[in-house]
Amino acid sequence: MSCPGLRVKTNSHFTVVNLTIRPVISGAGASHETPLYLVILQEAPATESTNPEKLAENWDIASDAEAYIAALRQDLQAKDEYLRATHEELETSNEELKSSNEEMQSVNEELQSANEELETSKDEMQSVNEELATVNTELQTKVVELSRANNDMNNLLAGTGIGSVFVDHHLRILRFTPDASAVISLIPSDVGRPIGHLVPNLVGYHSLVADAQGVLDTLAIKELDVQTQEGKSYRMRIQPYRTLDNVIEGVVLTFVDITELKQTEAALRNAVNGLLRLAVVVRDAHDALTVQDLDGRTIAWNPGATRLYGWSEAEARLLNVRERIPQHLHSDEAAKVQALVRAEILAPYHTQRLTRNAAVVDVSVTATALVNEAGQPFAIATTEHPLAPE
Repeated sequence: MSCPGLRVKTNSHFTVVNLTIRPVISGAGASHETPLYLVILQEAPATESTNPEKLAENWDIASDAEAYIAALRQDLQAKDEYLRATHEELETSNEELKSSNEEMQSVNEELQSANEELETSKDEMQSVNEELATVNTELQTKVVELSRANNDMNNLLAGTGIGSVFVDHHLRILRFTPDASAVISLIPSDVGRPIGHLVPNLVGYHSLVADAQGVLDTLAIKELDVQTQEGKSYRMRIQPYRTLDNVIEGVVLTFVDITELKQTEAALRNAVNGLLRLAVVVRDAHDALTVQDLDGRTIAWNPGATRLYGWSEAEARLLNVRERIPQHLHSDEAAKVQALVRAEILAPYHTQRLTRNAAVVDVSVTATALVNEAGQPFAIATTEHPLAPE
């Protein structure tokens, strides 16, 4: 756009100028929504300003242009301020973006470091997992071994035939073996109950709790024989329960069946009494009582034989029976021994024996074969009574 011959007020007069307005299509302002214009004021030649009509026309145009230029200046100033503010905001945004970029780079580095740590942790966790798998396998093996050992222990305790009861410090039952039920009426639900709440199947014994507490207090083992109402005898032993670290954690009651032992002791006492009576009879007998093995060696000799033949018991044990029999009777005595070995019963018979001083004595002999538990003869016992000379 151009407006030639425009009168512009300057100081105290007017100047005729040519006005040219051109849009600005490039540069920093080209990106804004409001367009920018370039206003050019160029002094007009003198010939154009001398025409009055032209000057009047130019005057009206100049008035309009002046107002338009003022508006353009205001728009230009506003655009300039907007541009400046936008530039400042852009710089601020750039700084913020730069700061954000640095922060993002820092975060990225931290994330990368964290990722590396996670990879390391993953490797460590995998190693720990492998170790845990190995430990788990070992534990499973230990559990199997412990279960087998527990089964072996249970079978061992059950196979020994010994009743055992394990109690804690408060005399509460921890466990027991099946054989203990014959002495104390126990069932599986009795585990955890005080032993004093149970009724022992014992005759004349009522101090089980007191004895167990006494063992806990003194740590001294207590042993005594008890008998059940069914007539069975048991050797009861109460002793402290010690751990592998030698810590007392209760007491153990064991009951060993000694019924056969008691019966054997009674039978032995009866046998001993019988033997004592027999020894008295043998010692005080007037007849000679002797015992020799199947080879003729003397193994028993009573005082009656010493009185009859003159040899002491020690001397007789060194003799063979043939040394006390006359020579012409050896074959006859050997035949009688063979008959006794064949389990034949011999009637008392008359024969002769030699004394220590080689004298011949007429005697009446009763011979019996002694047999072992298998029924086999192992010795010959004789009773020799002297006969009066005819």
